[in-house]
Amino acid sequence: MRSIWNGAISFGLVSIPIKLVNATESHSISFRQIHLADGGRIRYRKVCELDGEEVPGTEIGKGYEEADGSVIPITDEDLGQLPIATARTIEIMSFVPAEEIDPLQMDAAYYLAANGATAAKPYTLLREALKRSRKVAIAKYALRGRERLGMLRVVDDVIAMHGLLWPDEIRAPEGVAPEADVSVREAELDLADALMATLGEVEMASLHDDYREAVEAMIAAKAGGAFEPSEAVVEPAGGKVIDLMAALEKSVKEAKASRGEAAAAEAEVTPIRRKAAAAAPKSVGGKKSTAASAKKTASGATKKTTATAKSTKTAKTVKTARTARTAKTAATKSTSATAKKTAAAAKKAAPRKRTSA
Repeated sequence: MRSIWNGAISFGLVSIPIKLVNATESHSISFRQIHLADGGRIRYRKVCELDGEEVPGTEIGKGYEEADGSVIPITDEDLGQLPIATARTIEIMSFVPAEEIDPLQMDAAYYLAANGATAAKPYTLLREALKRSRKVAIAKYALRGRERLGMLRVVDDVIAMHGLLWPDEIRAPEGVAPEADVSVREAELDLADALMATLGEVEMASLHDDYREAVEAMIAAKAGGAFEPSEAVVEPAGGKVIDLMAALEKSVKEAKASRGEAAAAEAEVTPIRRKAAAAAPKSVGGKKSTAASAKKTASGATKKTTATAKSTKTAKTVKTARTARTAKTAATKSTSATAKKTAAAAKKAAPRKRTSA
């Protein structure tokens, strides 16, 4: 890879010759401006506003415009004479834990390559020291005419440097947070946690730019003359959230479905009481005959049960009457026999009357 800057890392009394190499590249697709009538390129010309003449690059310099509109010329020699200690040096100032760096400060990224055989030993020393300490180095350096702030860390077996914005370049988030007083329930937090757990982690290397791939495919199709424009399907933008709990529950289910998880493995959340759902609509088609058959069967079973109950009740009543009649007859017979026996005994005990002669 081509280096864009040569210098050294100043690490106390240690100096490490290095080359600065871009660690990132843009894959954005750029377009040219053309004349729609004939497809000709539209180019920009650098013209002096005083005489209207086009100016070549060799005659273009820098200038600082003051508030009153006057311009003060500034040359590269003027800038080169400024006392910048970091003009060709990445000066390490301190080592701090990586979590102390605000991601808002992150800017461009570079690889630092050892420049020459003599740089290999101190380069490796700094790399291994960063690994073992689990810290990052904060440094100053100068690039493209200005002094900058940087963070050095280890990526695989290479020292990488991230350009950092100066602390005063980070704007305070005033007026950005919601002004309304909003409270969040525990059940809502539980569902949010469940959604986060369901989405899980992502393999960063698997992420890609879908839009860029679509643009490349369109360009290839138009170049081959086979492009047929179609109306894009755009999902409607999210509107007002009526039921946050319902939206969270639906999100968890959709996330699980997209990952192929079983519906039974739903996240455990606090149950929510909801109003009873409206009665289900009547079945139509084939289901109607099934329902009618079931209703008819149930009706028949009910009638049969009722008839059986009546029959059982009647039989029980008849049996009871017979038993009562039998008992009454037996009692009557017993009473009659007892009366006859008593009368016979009384007759036998009475004295006989004698007849006079």
